Amino acid sequence: MCGRITATFEFSDIRVRWNLDCDLPKYTPRFNIAPEQISPTIPVIVRHKGGNECRLMHWGLIPHWATDPSIGNRTINARAETLTELPSFKLLVDRRRCIIPADGFYEWRKEGKRKVPMWVYLKSREPFGLAGLWDGWRELDGKKMESFTIITTEPNELVEPIHNRMPVIFRPEDEEQWLDATRTSSPRLNHC
Repeated sequence: MCGRITATFEFSDIRVRWNLDCDLPKYTPRFNIAPEQISPTIPVIVRHKGGNECRLMHWGLIPHWATDPSIGNRTINARAETLTELPSFKLLVDRRRCIIPADGFYEWRKEGKRKVPMWVYLKSREPFGLAGLWDGWRELDGKKMESFTIITTEPNELVEPIHNRMPVIFRPEDEEQWLDATRTSSPRLNHC
């Protein structure tokens, strides 16, 4: 499970990395981002009209067909192993892929009866891309809300002592293939 991420970088740090054309003036760097936070302050990269676009979205996927937005509380993560089996995710794999820029994530390690947060990040402290799926949902008043889920997988050897799941982290060379949903195959969703 991935229940907290960090995005402490400036927007300029990801603008070049993901070839983004527009600014994102409402983005502010944050060290502790959780799904239950109300305002859409999480930058998410999607493919739009052949290029990459960064949008602020809510964390906790609300599928376009949902009648109740509280489903987002149960869809903060999607298991890579079952993406094509579950109604919330299977249609999105082919048309609504995204990358969530992050520079770290938290997992909780059990130490006796307590859980201790562990911050996982790259040695370089550079931003990296987490695999995700996104969708748009309309509220009763017609307002559109975009939301996403982070795809998780089995942990690599570094995260395994901490937790039994981790987010899928892309190698930079695999990100383009993931965002381009017109390709017939997507990169394997394993940890880097």
